[in-house]
Amino acid sequence: MRWAEVVPFFKYPEPIHKVIYTTNSIESLNYSIRKITKNRLSFPTTDAALKLVFMGLQHISKKCTMPIRDWGMAMHQFSIFYGDRVSL
Repeated sequence: MRWAEVVPFFKYPEPIHKVIYTTNSIESLNYSIRKITKNRLSFPTTDAALKLVFMGLQHISKKCTMPIRDWGMAMHQFSIFYGDRVSL
């Protein structure tokens, strides 16, 4: 395991842990697309697959407008750690 890369994560308080852990949007998007396509064993055409993913992305994008939970608390903690680099 790459312990040296993991240990710095633990120096931050809980609100920052939650924000870092829950904002992995690429993994979330990949999971959502896999969930949409997993029941289909094959597609008749490439266009059929693209249309299904496109419609799924339209549905997923509606959920992406929700604000990140506890973002204000995390920003406060970031300003404590990195005061000169973070503006509230």
